[in-house]
Amino acid sequence: MSQDKRGYPTMGETNPMHNNMYGPPPAGFGMPAPNYNQGPGGVYPPPHAGFGPAPYPQMPYPQAPYAQGPYPQGPYAPGPYQQGLNDPMMSPGYHGDAPPAYYDNGDITNSVFDDKTARHNFIRKVYMVLTMQMLIVFSFVAVCTFVDDAKFFVQNNPWMYYVSYAVFLVALIVLSCCGDFRRRHPWNMIALLIVTVSLSYMVGMIASFYRTDSVIMAVGITAVVCFSVVLFSMQTKYDFTSCQGVLFVCVIVLLVFGILCMFIRNKIMHIVYGSLGALLFTCFLAVDTQLLLGNKKLALSPEEYIFASLNLFTDIVNIFLFILSLVGHSRE
Repeated sequence: MSQDKRGYPTMGETNPMHNNMYGPPPAGFGMPAPNYNQGPGGVYPPPHAGFGPAPYPQMPYPQAPYAQGPYPQGPYAPGPYQQGLNDPMMSPGYHGDAPPAYYDNGDITNSVFDDKTARHNFIRKVYMVLTMQMLIVFSFVAVCTFVDDAKFFVQNNPWMYYVSYAVFLVALIVLSCCGDFRRRHPWNMIALLIVTVSLSYMVGMIASFYRTDSVIMAVGITAVVCFSVVLFSMQTKYDFTSCQGVLFVCVIVLLVFGILCMFIRNKIMHIVYGSLGALLFTCFLAVDTQLLLGNKKLALSPEEYIFASLNLFTDIVNIFLFILSLVGHSRE
């Protein structure tokens, strides 16, 4: 290898420093060493790191592809929810032949109205309203029975009885037949209060014509009967809700029998009429209690707490009136 006077290789030869320090050039970059003798005034300085046409050195990176790890190479298996997206048999809310409910999923029951907590709250609300109604009606009865001035007033003003009866009948029809109205607060509570006050006045006026001890006895018997019927309806396995047709026929028979008692003044007939009426409305109380509890064939919706309270209230008042009639006529 020839060198110039300064010890650098001449043109036409490869650079041994380049070959020794940086290794052979990669494919496509092989070229002869540059001519350092060109240029005015002599040769250029020798090439060093970062200068000249020499390529960067090749680092010892792995040339083979990366090894496959222990991860699954295929697609992930679809979960139960993805599997049920296209399968109606596995979709949320599917229950065989029944249509899917709006509230169905894996954590909520078939319906909010079927939840035990909602049913318990419904029962508690109904009995709270019923307690207030019974306090009002027995307050009227106590005033008309023990206060002589109030007894004299209601007995000498019968027109107020007929006015109360008309107001009671109109409010009762509105609450019983207009479902949207009895769910609209606070108008449903106002209508229920009107029914309660008007019926309480009528009951108080009727009680004023009986002896005080007969009224007290009728109140005690009514309380025992109603408590026993409610407790029996909660514990029994018999379904009274399927007997509504039979009870309706019995109401028609009792109505006809009551019309006969209006024209035939007989003590025995009045006692029989009072006994049948008390028995019939005791059965109605059992039916309405099971409709309230919702554990039989038929049940009331938890939205119908006004309607449930109205049914129980009229049942208890009718039981009291028939028992009062029975006790009063038997003690004459």
